[in-house]
Amino acid sequence: MSDLGDPADLEARMPTVQGASGQDGNAAENIQHSGPTALRMLVGGSLRQFRESRGITREAAGSAIRGSHSKISRMELGQISFKLRDIEDLLTLYGVIEEAERSPLLALARRANQPGWWHEYRDVVPDWFQDYLGLEQDAELIRTYEIQLIPGLLQTEDYARAVIAQGHQGAPREQIERRVALRMRRQQVLVRSRRLKLWALLDEAALRRTVGGTATMYDQLRHLGEMSRLPNVTVQVSPFSTGGAVGGVGPFTVLRFAETALPDVVYLEQLTTAYYLNKEADVCAYKHLLNEACADAPPPDRTAEILQQSIDAL
Repeated sequence: MSDLGDPADLEARMPTVQGASGQDGNAAENIQHSGPTALRMLVGGSLRQFRESRGITREAAGSAIRGSHSKISRMELGQISFKLRDIEDLLTLYGVIEEAERSPLLALARRANQPGWWHEYRDVVPDWFQDYLGLEQDAELIRTYEIQLIPGLLQTEDYARAVIAQGHQGAPREQIERRVALRMRRQQVLVRSRRLKLWALLDEAALRRTVGGTATMYDQLRHLGEMSRLPNVTVQVSPFSTGGAVGGVGPFTVLRFAETALPDVVYLEQLTTAYYLNKEADVCAYKHLLNEACADAPPPDRTAEILQQSIDAL
């Protein structure tokens, strides 16, 4: 698979307020349909651009809104919701005083503060995973590498239930079912508009590990084959014959967005937390690793054959 392009420098890709208000064509449509996570990143990027263009430090900006430099950093990265008063004060500090410049950014901030659909599942969604749900819903391209399990977006309900029950042993049945419902709800992004393209590279171990029993695994492998035939879904399998895990690393996901102002993001999930990488050097390293692995794996048109072999081995 050819490289899908390296992310441009983050600072250079930050939007201006004029860009947020005067969009046309696809750019305007992308922002119109963006969720709260992407919108927070867009607003934060604009604030950072204004601050740096005026030569104002994070410490000075934090003082202007009765906060700290770390709060400014989190705002600019889109990691926290916004108080409109803070944005108004920062825009004044940065010399953005014309209403035509201020109002579009404030409008985006209001939309960014609206909860996403996953908010109704907040009882079973840890804080560190909420940002990923937002990024997943706003992504234009998701490239994911999995070693042991089928990716959540491609799981059947029974397979998901078995995985979740195993990972939350002792949890009440109602909580397990809430988590299953959340996972099934996430999958709607693949069929809702087909804007999202998913490219999944699976280690053969994910196909061979029987999860939830033979019947559940049989249905899962058949479902994986059906999903791989969707025009916006590509599945590749890295067979045991290619050696060990890709680059010796665990599962990871690379997300790209239609909004050119947003950097690509690498998502790394741990047991009790997750890491979101968007520095160009970090993202490029993971993308290069994924490109090499996809090039070494059998092409996608071999996936059906490989899945059938796994089904026959059950």
